[in-house]
Amino acid sequence: MNLRDATEDDVEAIRTVASRSLTTSYSHFLADETIDDAVASWYGESFEDELTSDGTVIVVAETDDGVVGFAQSELVGEGHNTGQILWIHVDPDHRGDGSGVRLLARTREELLESGADLIRATVLERNEEGNEFYRSHGFEEAGTVEIDVGDETHTENVFVERDFDAADGDDGWRSLTPVATGNGDGEVYVSYGEVTRGSDAPFYTAYESDEGTRRYGWFCGNCDSLDNAMDAMGRIECNVCGNRRKATRWDASYL
Repeated sequence: MNLRDATEDDVEAIRTVASRSLTTSYSHFLADETIDDAVASWYGESFEDELTSDGTVIVVAETDDGVVGFAQSELVGEGHNTGQILWIHVDPDHRGDGSGVRLLARTREELLESGADLIRATVLERNEEGNEFYRSHGFEEAGTVEIDVGDETHTENVFVERDFDAADGDDGWRSLTPVATGNGDGEVYVSYGEVTRGSDAPFYTAYESDEGTRRYGWFCGNCDSLDNAMDAMGRIECNVCGNRRKATRWDASYL
């Protein structure tokens, strides 16, 4: 098996692996239409741009059968020091041969070499095998977040790999900070530990209270605005500066 950085020649193979992997892993609790829409949104024509995007790491696993798996991650945060694993996908016919573990190890290595001092992954709570994948490879559960998938809300478990300071508590990774809404509604609490890349700057999750249980919306790191819109696939656009986030990934595990 050969692991290497992905190229434009791999786009079609990556799309095929993603479709087969998603269908196998999620069809028991997600609608086929939701999965098809996800593949089209994430691995459509714009995916080629991600291969050359700064801070993006995409690695493929290749055998004599061609590309059988891939891992996609990115560097996020104010200092680009958080490595966010977006996906690890392995074709169902090649699961169990060590592809997933090797992709995780290679991705971790590249993120650390690029300056990450924390590596994070999110896994849908209902994906039991995916959660166990991270538990058994040195990651710890740091909390949970809610995510909209299609017209349903699901819980994600957040896994991180770093040296924890026990004084931080279980939610120390969130770094909740009060921010004025600017519309007379008082304050919201921005989680700088729950970050996702935008076209111009990151977006951060904002909560209604410091308990971090009910999401208020998204905080644009480009213009410090809470005025934005999100569609059913998780695309966000800031109504003030036009900063955009692409459709979200649900899960960082292929299982």
